[in-house]
Amino acid sequence: MSESRQLLCDMADGLFADLAEAGVDKAWPLIEEAGFASLLIPEDQGGFGGDWGDAYAVLRIAGRHALSAPLGDTIIAHRLLMEAGIIPPAGPIGLAKANGQVGYGRHCGWVVFNEDGELRLVEVATSEIVEGYSLAGEPFDRICLAGTPLASAQCAANHSALGAFALVAQSAGALEAALELTLEHVNTRVQFGKALGRFQAVQQAMAEFSVEAAAIDAAGQAMAAALDKGGALDDGAMFEVAAAKLRANMAIEKCLPIAHRLHGAIGFTMEYALNRYTRRLMDWRGDCGNDAYWAGILGRRVAKLGGGGFWPEITRRSDAAAPAE
Repeated sequence: MSESRQLLCDMADGLFADLAEAGVDKAWPLIEEAGFASLLIPEDQGGFGGDWGDAYAVLRIAGRHALSAPLGDTIIAHRLLMEAGIIPPAGPIGLAKANGQVGYGRHCGWVVFNEDGELRLVEVATSEIVEGYSLAGEPFDRICLAGTPLASAQCAANHSALGAFALVAQSAGALEAALELTLEHVNTRVQFGKALGRFQAVQQAMAEFSVEAAAIDAAGQAMAAALDKGGALDDGAMFEVAAAKLRANMAIEKCLPIAHRLHGAIGFTMEYALNRYTRRLMDWRGDCGNDAYWAGILGRRVAKLGGGGFWPEITRRSDAAAPAE
């Protein structure tokens, strides 16, 4: 990790830890003041000048602290608007899903829609809001367009892929936090005269948990590297995005039952911190494409390569993602 990214992560870790229990209205001014919203905007345009690897690292920390704010959407929206020649407005900006649903939509001042290759920036105040909630109990609203967009431009970016990028990063952080909670519990909870963590079955479950958490992070970092190689706003990194999102979904399916089984009844209480991560992970698994969606994309791409083309393509992509010596 570079020195600048380490400093960025240290700043994010301290701020997001302080905001872990804060609502979006309290958290967002501090997040924006720290400059995280403009993380992917070049320095000569007033931004932080970071890359997708930086964005992945920051969003991973946000997931680890269960940050209640549309940070991922806003970071990506700023990048899309900048690429389209539109000055991003201040405040949280949502990214609309295909059905018009937006995380924290009621708290956003603006929403970016991308339909039929056209990016549109819409003011929430002039739109109809149908309020709803995610599985994690967070605002997940449908924004119904009404009136003329503030700005529009052609856009080739895949919103589902960029949304999946943010979810993989946050999932990696949330799963790490759930792993740490579970590890602490099994090492301190005594049953039958010894800590749960000393039982072989528990150790095996924890080993599987840690492997899956590491797999998400490895896939996520490969995805960020592919985006940094020039595939952020086109189809160039779709293979890595599909692989990372599918791998994240698989890990969530395996790890959440382990976390709750090892915690027992306390893991299901609202007062205990585990649900802050597991409920979000359950929601993120189906957001921006479920298992079948990303497996289909990945499978069709692999099938087109044929028996003789699969391994050369894997090595080509791995070599391209490797850091330069």
